[in-house]
Amino acid sequence: MKPHTALPLILAMGLLTPPAIAQEALAGDARLACEALLCLSSGTRPQECAPALSRYFGIGGRKWSDVLRGRISFLNLCPVVSADNQMRTLANDIANGAGRCDAASLNAAGMVWRGGEEGGHYISNVLPGHCAAYTQNAYTDLRNNGPRYVGLPEKNGYWVEAAQYAQALRDYNARLAAENAARAGQ
Repeated sequence: MKPHTALPLILAMGLLTPPAIAQEALAGDARLACEALLCLSSGTRPQECAPALSRYFGIGGRKWSDVLRGRISFLNLCPVVSADNQMRTLANDIANGAGRCDAASLNAAGMVWRGGEEGGHYISNVLPGHCAAYTQNAYTDLRNNGPRYVGLPEKNGYWVEAAQYAQALRDYNARLAAENAARAGQ
């Protein structure tokens, strides 16, 4: 997370106060909710995030709407969420996007079937609305660290994690060049 976007979140959560005071102020699910907000706002997830993320992703329900409601309720346990409209928006964006906006999920959910002579399918290069809201939220660091689209939909493009983008683009361009050379040689 960029320091200028993380600072309001860190200050609001009291994470820059002495440890004894911070532990007294936040404990149990409230502490885990604040940690989940911080961890899910970043493109990197250190091991310290494991308990909070386990609690967050462990929330279940009979329907997806029940899961979303449960996750939002959990994140709302962090006191800073109720203090600021932008934090309420962040909690909603995280609940709707976290775990659903990585490259693997986008490749699976973004499948669009082609009609006409070509048939088949392609993967859309358009982020779903919930992913756009999550990755472009002012309090997240996912704008540059979130998944990126490689290539063109009509040329079998796909989503990759930001760290793999450069290599994936080289591989994609090499594959296209090989396909074009094979077609030219026929």
